[in-house]
Amino acid sequence: MRVSLFITCLADQLYPEVGESVVRLLTRYGCEVDFPEQQTCCGQPAFNSGYQDEAREVARGLIRAFEHSDYVVSPSGSCTGMVHHYYPQLFANEPEWLLKAEQLVEKTYEFSQFLVGVLGVTDLGAQFDKKVTYHPSCHAMRLLGVKEEPGALLSKVQGLELIELPKKEDCCGFGGTFAVKMADMSEAMVCEKAGNVCSTSAEVLVGTDMGCLMNIGGALNKDNKPIRVMHLAQLLEEGVKRNESGRN
Repeated sequence: MRVSLFITCLADQLYPEVGESVVRLLTRYGCEVDFPEQQTCCGQPAFNSGYQDEAREVARGLIRAFEHSDYVVSPSGSCTGMVHHYYPQLFANEPEWLLKAEQLVEKTYEFSQFLVGVLGVTDLGAQFDKKVTYHPSCHAMRLLGVKEEPGALLSKVQGLELIELPKKEDCCGFGGTFAVKMADMSEAMVCEKAGNVCSTSAEVLVGTDMGCLMNIGGALNKDNKPIRVMHLAQLLEEGVKRNESGRN
């Protein structure tokens, strides 16, 4: 199975190790993973700020980058949601590009969505003896409908104690440009989210979007809370390595 990694700006610039974990896990299950180097931003920041013409041009670049890919997998529900829900809107008046956008939509998946829904994998044979709480990102949950997949994967990790996050469906306050435009409101939201994370007594916060995790992690770090923040792919890969190391 040929898969192209859609790394996203945030992971590429700040969290490349997340992309590396995704690649190594997909490779374990027989995927041949490539990385089209011409990929750039999906256009979401421009789109959310009202610059649809600029977002459309950026989107053309991403469509070209993955035009010949069989599957496209991303460690971000937010950027995947942008492709799925707003690319057809951007090209509604351009039939040729609309077709190309729809073709990209059909083959683009968020990481956990692809692992569970396409590869049919929930048990990776991972071991992670920690108390963990999970934050569902807004776009993955609401735009893509990714609700059960992360929990299905975490439930199969040996030794992991999954603790329900209070008010888990509340936004963390990041929202890309929202955090800049509405900084005070964003800060209040992330402080509430960080407080809910701390109330679980979890040792690890896990999620599927680095924007959310960067925001919540920053609030936790500011208050000197010793809670490790991890992308789901990182936790699963570390868990696989721990289990294999224990067997050896």
